[in-house]
Amino acid sequence: MAHHEHKRSAPSAIPCAIVTVSDTRTEETDTSGAAIRERLLAAGHEVVHYAIVPDEPERIRAVIAEVRTAARARVVIVNGGTGISRRDRTYEAVAAMLDKTLDGFGELFRFLSYQDIGSAAMLSRAIAGLSGELVIFSVPGSSGAVKLAMDKLIVPELGHVVGESAKG
Repeated sequence: MAHHEHKRSAPSAIPCAIVTVSDTRTEETDTSGAAIRERLLAAGHEVVHYAIVPDEPERIRAVIAEVRTAARARVVIVNGGTGISRRDRTYEAVAAMLDKTLDGFGELFRFLSYQDIGSAAMLSRAIAGLSGELVIFSVPGSSGAVKLAMDKLIVPELGHVVGESAKG
């Protein structure tokens, strides 16, 4: 089956979770989480869980595990903590949970980012993959990065990725 046929047969309304990783943001100041929510809802998806957690790997893994068991989310979109500072540990937390990685996601994100911000794009450790049937996307926390990831990569392929992840 060609990729456009896969996309046509993919689910169109997907339950999603948003996890913002930040030591300082609140619901009122989480513009990136709001941008993710706005784009998911505009595309017909549902937000079934939202959380803000500090950049502590155990807390990040715990909230994703909670989403897997308590919420009915098929997708978790994590934003924040993907840089290279000592405090940025989201990549390690998410990577440890993945059974399969979608290497192309990080590669494409950095390529598209490079077109916007130049060589600083190489500092991004955006990653995506599957933890069982749960699809996890992890993107930088800046509003620009979130909008780029959502508009160019995540929203256009969300149904396709979820549909493929559920195949046995």
